[in-house]
Amino acid sequence: MLLIELPVANKMIEDVISNDQECCGFFFGYENAISRTITHAMVVDNSSSRDKKTYFEISIEDYMNAERFAEAEDLRLLGVYHSHPNHPAIPSECDLEMALPGFSYIIISVIDRKYTKIKSWQLNQHLQFEEEEIEFKDEIEFILPSLN
Repeated sequence: MLLIELPVANKMIEDVISNDQECCGFFFGYENAISRTITHAMVVDNSSSRDKKTYFEISIEDYMNAERFAEAEDLRLLGVYHSHPNHPAIPSECDLEMALPGFSYIIISVIDRKYTKIKSWQLNQHLQFEEEEIEFKDEIEFILPSLN
């Protein structure tokens, strides 16, 4: 299970609704045997040389910065988020090719620059994506539409 603090969910959603290209970033937190809790997110630039409306790529420099941030803050780099503009929050073949075992992959569907759905995925033992259950942590007023 993936527990996402609401301010962090808002930060990721605000990033992806502001652009008609795929946006991306990292998320951090801690984990135990039954769940992962996301407490921080880091927005990064889409460095893809392909059509950024349908592809995203994260530079090695941004990845190294994320690793350094996690170490400095005593957090774990838990995964990557990205948007699917005008597409569902389901992994593409390209997403599968780039995925690493152990990471969670949050995909945020954005239709006409409006948030529609957030889902998370992890590779299983057969290197295929399986959807992770998401819950939102903290009972605070949400500044964006409901995440259900």
